[in-house]
Amino acid sequence: MALIKEFPPDGVVTINRVILKPEYTIDDLEERVAELCEHVKTYHSIDGFIGGFVLMNAGMISKEGSTVEDKTVSPLKDREALIVTFWESFEQHEKSHRSEGFQKLFERVLELCENGNEEIAYTMLWQGKAYDPETAKKAMEVKKEYTACETC
Repeated sequence: MALIKEFPPDGVVTINRVILKPEYTIDDLEERVAELCEHVKTYHSIDGFIGGFVLMNAGMISKEGSTVEDKTVSPLKDREALIVTFWESFEQHEKSHRSEGFQKLFERVLELCENGNEEIAYTMLWQGKAYDPETAKKAMEVKKEYTACETC
């Protein structure tokens, strides 16, 4: 089952990285991104937009999952956001950005950005969700039976 419903195997994920200028707040970003996202949902849900979300850097750095600098708090806490969108195709994404309404709202978001903007498109290699407890237990039993690793 797909984690992101209706996301086609050949769909595109775009990611914008926003670093807030010091004079702006998370509230400023939330307001402007909400206006932009509402525009995209309204005008592009019928021609390629599938969904999206916005993430804010919470500052926590995983000691277990990081292999670079030994930091405990990200210096970009509450200043870095990722805007992630899901599209049927890259062409549909690009078309949505050429509309006048989009460009006006996009400019308002860019005013907040210390880093300008680079939006990168990705294709999905894998997606999934957690097993329910019963399925997880069965998976562990099978893994134990067929692999040499006891805790993998």
